[in-house]
Amino acid sequence: MMKTIANCPVCQHSHYSQVLEVKDHSVSGELFKIVACNNCGLQYTNPVPEEALIGNYYKSDSYVSHSSSKEGLINRVYHVVRWYSLRKKVKLIGKLSAGRNLLDIGAGTGHFLKVAKDKGWRFVGLEPDADARSFAKTSNEVDLLPIEQLHNQIDGQFDVITMWHVLEHVYHLQRDLERIVKLLKEDGCLVVAVPNRLSYDARKYQAFWAAYDVPIHLYHFVPDDMRRIASIHGLVLVNILPMPFDSFYVSMLSEKYKNGNIIRGILTGLKSNWLAKDEFWSSQIYIFKKKKQ
Repeated sequence: MMKTIANCPVCQHSHYSQVLEVKDHSVSGELFKIVACNNCGLQYTNPVPEEALIGNYYKSDSYVSHSSSKEGLINRVYHVVRWYSLRKKVKLIGKLSAGRNLLDIGAGTGHFLKVAKDKGWRFVGLEPDADARSFAKTSNEVDLLPIEQLHNQIDGQFDVITMWHVLEHVYHLQRDLERIVKLLKEDGCLVVAVPNRLSYDARKYQAFWAAYDVPIHLYHFVPDDMRRIASIHGLVLVNILPMPFDSFYVSMLSEKYKNGNIIRGILTGLKSNWLAKDEFWSSQIYIFKKKKQ
């Protein structure tokens, strides 16, 4: 069953317009509509599967973030890049805070937290998928908690909270962000990575752009959306950083969806990065801090 979103998840405006119809290439083959809020411009999937049913749309062997598969060129490239990127991510959060208390939301199979643990971080990792939690325990020696434990954490205990390609999946966006901000220390940082539909690869592939990833991507953010969200929740956006490898992975996957050419995908990734400049990367990292009281 599907749920129609009556009000914009960010500004609560009740009027929207359809902008795209996108196929779920990973699991169901169903078509989903993407709409734009007529007030703030946020684009979001609407309608979406009911919360109790949306987990069925994650059940794909090709959902790489929850898979150890190295079959096929795209997955092999993904795993090589992941090894490098995980170390860059841990180095980044080390620069943001002298403290070492970390909350990772949507921890997947625990690869990031394993590297963080090896670098001396104390952590809580939350992950909704039981199979992913099991893999994290057996393969990465990382104990993860169910995502419901978000609301059982102690306020003000974390120096850094990370959400690596997770915010676009959060079913209760405003409720959960309110809770997340409360968990940060007063000088803590929230680090959020999301796809960017203003990128060249998004504009080129349009409905075939793999980072739309309907219906599990509920929102399709741009930098101004992130600034609005920050303002609502008492956060300040202090930096935006690129994720230059994402354009290659997303473009290669988009070409696969089009029955296109993987080499063309690599060239599109190069062009996307070349044109990206400040706020037009395929995926971007947003660093937030709490506003001073």
